[in-house]
Amino acid sequence: QVQLVESGGGLVQAGGSLRLSCAASGRTLRNYAMGWFRRAPGKERALVARITLSGGSVYYADSVKGRFTISRDNAKNTMYLQMNSLKPEDTAVYYCAAATSPMGVGRGEYDYWGQGTQVTVSS
Repeated sequence: QVQLVESGGGLVQAGGSLRLSCAASGRTLRNYAMGWFRRAPGKERALVARITLSGGSVYYADSVKGRFTISRDNAKNTMYLQMNSLKPEDTAVYYCAAATSPMGVGRGEYDYWGQGTQVTVSS
């Protein structure tokens, strides 16, 4: 079992910054990669960024490249998403997720999910 808890969401003005955190607990040794997803109003959930927990290989959606930075602290079993230059279109519920295999990551299949944290960016 792995449990994920997000924190750090909130309301900010356009151009502002937030840092999201995802704390993992349980049998975290099986985790291969962790990622941040978001679901904007009226849209499907989409991958924002992901990071492998060993090599630190990262991926970013085109919409957030240059603005968001994903990182992890393996000793603390915590993943972060630093979000800068926020735009109203970044408004969404952000979810932390963990995958236990590279095949799953390649397929976009993640095994564990957090409850989500709301990020709202005002104009």
